[in-house]
Amino acid sequence: MSDKKCNFCGTTQSEENPFITGTDAFICSNCVVSAYKILFGDDDSFENFEYEDIELLTPKAMKALLDEYVIGQDNAKKTLSVAVYNHYKRIFKKIEDDDTEISKSNILLIGPTGSGKTLLAQTIAKFLNVPIAIADATNLTEAGYVGEDVENILVKLFQAADGDVERTEKGIIFIDEIDKIARMGENRSITRDVSGEGVQQALLKIIEGSMVNIPPKGGRKHPNQDFIQIDTSNILFICGGAFDGLGDMIKRRQGANILGFGQEKKGKMETEDLMSLVEPDDLVGYGMIPELIGRLHIFASLEKISEEDMVRILTEPKNSLIRQYVKLFAIDNATLTFEDEALLIIAQKALERKTGARGLRSILEELLLETMYELPELDGYEVVITSDAVLGKAKPLYIKNKKSA
Repeated sequence: MSDKKCNFCGTTQSEENPFITGTDAFICSNCVVSAYKILFGDDDSFENFEYEDIELLTPKAMKALLDEYVIGQDNAKKTLSVAVYNHYKRIFKKIEDDDTEISKSNILLIGPTGSGKTLLAQTIAKFLNVPIAIADATNLTEAGYVGEDVENILVKLFQAADGDVERTEKGIIFIDEIDKIARMGENRSITRDVSGEGVQQALLKIIEGSMVNIPPKGGRKHPNQDFIQIDTSNILFICGGAFDGLGDMIKRRQGANILGFGQEKKGKMETEDLMSLVEPDDLVGYGMIPELIGRLHIFASLEKISEEDMVRILTEPKNSLIRQYVKLFAIDNATLTFEDEALLIIAQKALERKTGARGLRSILEELLLETMYELPELDGYEVVITSDAVLGKAKPLYIKNKKSA
């Protein structure tokens, strides 16, 4: 028997009346309900008070926040903002006495590697205060095969929600590299396609919306373990992929390869421009099963990152890499600055590696390795990264701050 007593009514803690513990203070659940009714009225609205920590931003507000963290990709940001707003609006702003049920709309982001697909999903989840799980489709296999079960994605979301089933059921799941599980061609070998079409089939159930039993700690299921039941009807699924070669398929569909008068303009369309013209049949032709594409209702294409955008990605976002390294240097009382030409060369190097913005961090780590090795001894110095330093022709400049001299 607990000896804790509520500081408001003096009752003792019990299973029927659990306590919320504060700093040297306790309040029972009955007093919480009473306090709510005093503040907000004696009605049944307390039933709906349990999960109101999602801040539902308008599409414009959502895009404005995305603009602070993701450079460019305006069309994708608008599409994603509207889709996410509509998704959570249908959950939290239901119209009473209306038999019309609004279906869930999942999202497919199509764009080159490192164009910002994962960052868009992460940023949205952060500002909506919802849990997010990120999975790589290439690691998934059908149940019974070596690899990660599709249902383990839900385990990740459950863990991201700190074990709260209700929060899990209103979270976001981002599945990257979805194009890598395109099914094989018609000429199949005897080997079973355990990470292609089979995984797409396994994803159908959870993406569409169903009750799924998951092991609390992940791993393979076995008959004697306890399961947690998750309803995926209100989980927003965002899938992303590069779909290399899809632009050529669209070009052929558009008649770009037909010789003759009036075809020249079509033939010169950039692959990135063609991606905005993608249709479900193009994705089916690529190797995605029709049932899965039918559950990804909204398409958004991301553009290839330009050299100018790459420089902006380095410097402008609130959590830009340059700001992060400047902060790291400041902790050791050193100043870090980059010449404009140096930033341009870094951007060019990232484009040459064809890894998109994702490659910027590794370039900076290589560039700053020796300097960061000496950083604890650079108290009071300004470190200037020049173009020659980026090209490996010279070391960064170390300038002693006059105030520290």
